Amino acid sequence: MTPKQAEEIASQALLWLCAQEELLPVFLAATGATASDLRDSLRAGGDPALSGAALDFILMCDDTVIAACAAQGLGNDQLALAQAVLAGSGQMHWT
Repeated sequence: MTPKQAEEIASQALLWLCAQEELLPVFLAATGATASDLRDSLRAGGDPALSGAALDFILMCDDTVIAACAAQGLGNDQLALAQAVLAGSGQMHWT
């Protein structure tokens, strides 16, 4: 996966998250972002930090990963792969 593909997947994940009425308030509370921040980011063509935070948030729950991937037509491993590509060598490995 190229960095450009990973950025597109992250942006689409953020858009998907914005449409989730139950998850969006939790995401906003967890990140400290506001609905205005999301609108401004989407109008400006995206914010890599916010898109990356969306990936991190979605990846915390298997059911959320499955739902987000199904909505985007992705394999269930693609969000984690996009996160790894965007994080580069700075990603923490716990195993």
